[in-house]
Amino acid sequence: MTNSEPTASRQLILVTGPARSGKSEWAETLAAGSGKQVIYVATGRVDEADLEWLRRLEQHRNRRPVDWATLEVPIELSAVVQAGKPSDCLLIDSLGTWTANLLEEEAAVWATVQQNLLASLKSAAADVILVGEETGWGVVPAYPAGRLFRDRLGTLVRRIGAIADNVYLATAGYALDLRALGTPLPPVAKN
Repeated sequence: MTNSEPTASRQLILVTGPARSGKSEWAETLAAGSGKQVIYVATGRVDEADLEWLRRLEQHRNRRPVDWATLEVPIELSAVVQAGKPSDCLLIDSLGTWTANLLEEEAAVWATVQQNLLASLKSAAADVILVGEETGWGVVPAYPAGRLFRDRLGTLVRRIGAIADNVYLATAGYALDLRALGTPLPPVAKN
């Protein structure tokens, strides 16, 4: 079987929620229960000058089992998803950081990168669990970059949710199964 043919047992799972909601922990719980080799795909860039960011990264590292492989992939998520094997469970944390890494890209480039990621997710051979932040629940950002980030991430999370086998909302320390509780909306229009 090639990596472009999904297996019947393959799962695509999206875990979304606000900051400090438990979304990463829920995604880690799902990955640990997959019975597959977990590959943690970290999208954050290491900035040695940002001590608070380094502490956050360390918290995530300390929670993970030692037998999980870790890949640092700030940009090329599609390639990692395409390379996944049926015996793998890719845990991608997070879509918000990945989107921020690409925020300076022109709209046409972003549209292509986003479409490539969606195509790779649809054809993935590995289980893929993605963590995505909900950023649009508050005030509309007063600056253009904030609005662009919020809109790009919100659209991306919605598009992944539309193709995911399972979608969870983590909030206040609980995970809600949105496929079981919700009604799907029509697909979001392409940019």
